[in-house]
Parts: sequence; C-alpha cells; structure tokens
Amino acid sequence: MRLAAITLLCGLLLAAAPPDDLARARKLYSYTDYDGSLAILQKLPQKDAPVYALTGQNFFMLGDYKKATEILEKALAGDPENSDYALWLGRAYGRRAETSSPFTALGSATKARANFEKAVRLNPRNLEALSDLFEYYLEAPGFVGGGLDKAARTADQMNALDAVEGHWAMARLAEKKKEFGTAEQHLQMAAQMAPQQVGKLLDLARFLGKQGRYQESEEHFKKAEKLAPNNPRVIFARADTYIQEGRNLDTARKLLKQYLNAQLSPDDPPRAEAEKLLKKASGG
Repeated sequence: MRLAAITLLCGLLLAAAPPDDLARARKLYSYTDYDGSLAILQKLPQKDAPVYALTGQNFFMLGDYKKATEILEKALAGDPENSDYALWLGRAYGRRAETSSPFTALGSATKARANFEKAVRLNPRNLEALSDLFEYYLEAPGFVGGGLDKAARTADQMNALDAVEGHWAMARLAEKKKEFGTAEQHLQMAAQMAPQQVGKLLDLARFLGKQGRYQESEEHFKKAEKLAPNNPRVIFARADTYIQEGRNLDTARKLLKQYLNAQLSPDDPPRAEAEKLLKKASGG
C-alpha cells in the first residue's frame, strides 16, 4: 500500500507540474506569437544555447535584426557545431545588411556569408543552409563574396541531395543569366517531380507572370489553390504577383486582407510584409 500511495502521489505531482517553458515558448513561436514566446524565454533564470537560439529567432521574426544577431551569437557560442544556429545567424546578418546604412552593410553582408558557409561546412546535408548560401552567392556582388560560379557549384550540391531543389536552384541561376527558356524547363521539371509541393507550382506561376504570360500563370495559381485550399503561401504569392505586375489590384487587396486574418506559421511571410504590400496596392 505504501508503494502504491507513493506511486499515486508522484503521478499527481507530475500531473500538477507546469509544462516545460521552452516547449511552451516553441509552441507560441509556431503560432507566430513571437512576443508571447519571448516573454517566457526572457524570464528563464538559466539560459542555454537552445534558449538563446529561439530568442534570437523571435527577434528576427519581429524585425529586430540587431538584437537577433546579438542573441544568436550567444547560441552559436554555446553550441559552435550547430549548423542551424549558424544558418539563423547568417540570416540575421543578411537582413541587417539589407536594412542598414551603406557604412555598416558591408560588414553585415560579409558576416552573413561567413555564417552561411559555416552552416554548410558543419552539415553539408543541410538543404536550407545550402539554399540560403546559394541565394547569397546569386544576389550578392563579388566584392562581398557573391558570384554566379559559386552559385552554380552550390546548385550542384543541392541537386546531389534533392533533385527537386536542384532544379529550382538551376532555374534561379538561368533566370539570373536571362536564359528564360532554360529557367522554365527547370521549373517545369521541379513541379512535375514534386506534384504535391505547392511551392513548386507557385514558383512556376510567379515566373510565368513575370514573363507576361498571365493566363498560364493563373492556371498554375488555380492548381496550387486546388492542391492547398486557403493556404496562406498561395494567397500571399498570388497577391504579391499581382502587385509586382500592376494588375488585378482589387483582387490583390482582398487576398492580402484574407492573408492578414489567416493562421500563419513562421514559414509564411510575416504579417508586416503583407501590410506593406497592402499599402502599396492601395497607393500608399
């Protein structure tokens, strides 16, 4: 009886124990409640690398890229072999480069590249890190370490891991070189190889829209909507495409309002970006 009573008491104590704070913070982050997630994390008396990492990601999502880099530096210092921490630090420095003055952008861009490269070096199979490094090489000028040759080599690495993502990267590279026919072939291949990945249909729809092939673009947006009804990424991509092309602005505004009321995830474009697009579509 004593053993049974002790077992029952332990069960009651465990049931009454508060949930793990880090797990709660992660759940709020997944619901895009970044302020709520931060409120939990900042009260923790002991902070380790995972706590710093999630804190930094929250600041990143809130657009405070300076604070994000400061915190993510601590995460990586606490676990210097963690590829994902290096990736997020690279992302934060990349956004700092995009949003800072010309005097500080160069240093931030260099640190972004260094951390993307470190993330890939730590885990050569980290496809997200390879993708971000590819984008950096593709878009950054040579004096901060960009270059099409580097982008091409990274695309080959991506292709060796995932042929679908390889086609996407080769399409981006071909588009950068204004080889639009080749770019379309790669996007078509990616969509055919991954018929359940809505993102590949969106990539193709966006590309066709930029080429002025609006009817074909609409067909692929409709396919994406059928595959993933009310998916926030589909809603945002369609609105963004209309606004960039200067057409269907009434529809774009309706789509953005729908997006702002949707349940988003951290993988979706932030609400602030949608609000900025809505202002642009309204002539603001």
